[in-house]
Amino acid sequence: MLEKTMRMNYLSDFYQMLLTDKQRSYMSLYYLDDYSLGEIAEEYGVSRQAVYDNIKRTEAMLEEYEAKLKLLNKFQQRKELIEQLKECADAHSLPLVLALEELE
Repeated sequence: MLEKTMRMNYLSDFYQMLLTDKQRSYMSLYYLDDYSLGEIAEEYGVSRQAVYDNIKRTEAMLEEYEAKLKLLNKFQQRKELIEQLKECADAHSLPLVLALEELE
């Protein structure tokens, strides 16, 4: 579950501007603030099922965006390459590697 939560948080970070305000809010409350479906439903005056359906649809949308745009995948690849560069870097090239890392 923790792995899914982290993935959804990353996907939300990359693609949140493609979501509606309600979708962003539900995802934020559920995945970042750890609200239950019931708590979100109570806050918005809707049923638990409505919240569940909205979150599931939004998760599917985020996965579709990632399948097409691959922003998270590219981010993870860059991060991995930077770690490899750090391991190989000598004293002269380390500042360059650290500067690359700051660009992320």
